[in-house]
Amino acid sequence: MTDHVTEIIDTIDTDAGTARVTWHRASRARLVLAVSHGAGGGIEARDLRALAAGLPAHGVSVALVEQPWRVAGRKLAPAPKTLDVGWRGIWPVLAKPGLPVIAGGRSAGARVACRTATELGAHAVLALSFPLHPPGRPEKSRAGELLGAGVPTLVVQGGNDPFGRPEEFPEGAYELVEVPYGDHGFAVPKRAPVDQDQVLKVITDGVLKWTSSLG
Repeated sequence: MTDHVTEIIDTIDTDAGTARVTWHRASRARLVLAVSHGAGGGIEARDLRALAAGLPAHGVSVALVEQPWRVAGRKLAPAPKTLDVGWRGIWPVLAKPGLPVIAGGRSAGARVACRTATELGAHAVLALSFPLHPPGRPEKSRAGELLGAGVPTLVVQGGNDPFGRPEEFPEGAYELVEVPYGDHGFAVPKRAPVDQDQVLKVITDGVLKWTSSLG
């Protein structure tokens, strides 16, 4: 028996346009982790792919969510309110299996998950590369979105992320896993004492440990 079945794709009509969900289902799922991409890329991001490959064997089905603007082939993400509209429209499909759903995303997708978690009844939030502030603009803090999620939250943050290094994050009711030497896309320099595979293992191991603690 296989641990999971990949590439089951749903298309969903939302008020922001047509979205797409690619399922990586666990054979005996206890949770759904729904993760969306950021404003500058898609579900091919290395961290999203690593989670989709690694978590189903541990009872977590992974749903990779493509926002309508990305499905439509646009290069620029719309305003945050429009991103939230798309995510709300996708949620019933994510919740359909009847399992607790962790709302997640990377960068802009993490902000969406935080903003809508309580409203949608998310079990928890996974914030990958949370953009705490624009690069070089620490005064433009988005900490309020993170701290206002209202559910158990895990931040996975690169040690060299220009959108907010781990030490810049405020105290709060969330957990944080630091990805050593990682930038906003969790890439590490060639001179770093860890390689890309080790970094992805830090991410997947950290998320697995956290999901196991959620109950």
